[in-house]
Amino acid sequence: MKNIFLPLLLLFAFPLFAQVDQIPAEKSDITVTPIFHGTVVFQWDGKTVYVDPYGGAERFSELPVPDLVLITHKHGDHLNKSTLQKLDLSKAELIAPQSVVEDLGNVTFNKVWTLNNGETKELKGISVEAVPMYNLPADDNPRHPKGWGNGYVITMGGKRVYISGDTEDIPEMRQLKDIDVAFVCMNLPYTMDVEHAASAVIDFKPAIMYPFHFRGSGGFSDVEQFKKLVNEGTDAVEVRLRDWYSEK
Repeated sequence: MKNIFLPLLLLFAFPLFAQVDQIPAEKSDITVTPIFHGTVVFQWDGKTVYVDPYGGAERFSELPVPDLVLITHKHGDHLNKSTLQKLDLSKAELIAPQSVVEDLGNVTFNKVWTLNNGETKELKGISVEAVPMYNLPADDNPRHPKGWGNGYVITMGGKRVYISGDTEDIPEMRQLKDIDVAFVCMNLPYTMDVEHAASAVIDFKPAIMYPFHFRGSGGFSDVEQFKKLVNEGTDAVEVRLRDWYSEK
């Protein structure tokens, strides 16, 4: 009887989100809630993690206040101060690169942890590893210099979840191992096109793959084409298309 009512409970718990997913994990499932653009929320074992909160605090009104906030870099669609200032961050611990920590201004958290590429921090039973995200070529004037921002590999309940941040098709992404869930960007001219993103995903083979952050200067990337390319290249990856843009 309990299982019969679970879908209804989820419906009422998340009335604004029609595409909430559950990923089986140790201790509890991981609830994945797409929010907007490059913003996603995870809930696991009573903990709530916000990644790059953006788009207005009202998008989070039906969700618990965060225990952890991860910010990849300081561009305004990732470090979005107007959104952060209106969220309840009283118990939230921030993990971010030095470039973000230096630019918080009057945004305050319960605790702030600086994490740079190659470093790992464990908080509240969740492990967060900072991995590279950057533009190619890695020259003197890229939009996203190497070491300036973080991608993340988040481990919850034995599941490894990759957040790409704003990156191009870099070797460090292709070399990722044992990724259970991945969120990969694809929007020219800021990151990469769908062909490069698909090629990289075919290489590192996350079990579940969400295209996100796919609004570019010319409109929206063709995520259906991305899914087709991945499906043609491997049967080891499940591509999940979700609605990241309410105005699309």
